[in-house]
Amino acid sequence: SAFSVDNVIFGFDGGDLKVLLIQRGAAHFKGKWALPGDLVYPNENLETAAERVLEQLTGLRGVYLEQVKAFGAVNRHPLGRVITIAYYSLIKISDYTVTPASFAQSARWHSMSEVGELAFDHNEILDTCLAQLQTKVRNAPVGFELLPPKFTLTELQQLYEAILVTKLDKRNFRKKILTM
Repeated sequence: SAFSVDNVIFGFDGGDLKVLLIQRGAAHFKGKWALPGDLVYPNENLETAAERVLEQLTGLRGVYLEQVKAFGAVNRHPLGRVITIAYYSLIKISDYTVTPASFAQSARWHSMSEVGELAFDHNEILDTCLAQLQTKVRNAPVGFELLPPKFTLTELQQLYEAILVTKLDKRNFRKKILTM
């Protein structure tokens, strides 16, 4: 058995929720878009691995990552039994510069509405992380790190609408945010 980490990095950019994907230059799904992920070194803990892999493949560092869950379907990887631990994050796209390296031929932001078929079981991982993000924003005010230091309630509502993929009533939204 081997262990890997996969990172779902959500970004917000002008009313649109995006996800950072890499184009694989390595065997197995070469040329396909995928989440930035790779195997965990034997002497490395999971959080360190998630940060290292993200930096190696996309150049992003200093990103807060939250563990979501493990994916362990028997046939999820062509190399054999690989259990992956998914992490996710929500960042402001303009704060980071993406520079693909290692086996990532390219790395770029994709609008969530335009994500096609990804390598491995990465669509399932992405859907699970999006559901986690949606649950989180319904229960607590997250997302402030995605907005400029001064932002309007309208901008915050646009962020929530992008995450929840729904239009929100302005008055109800403001009431809910102010009670938080």
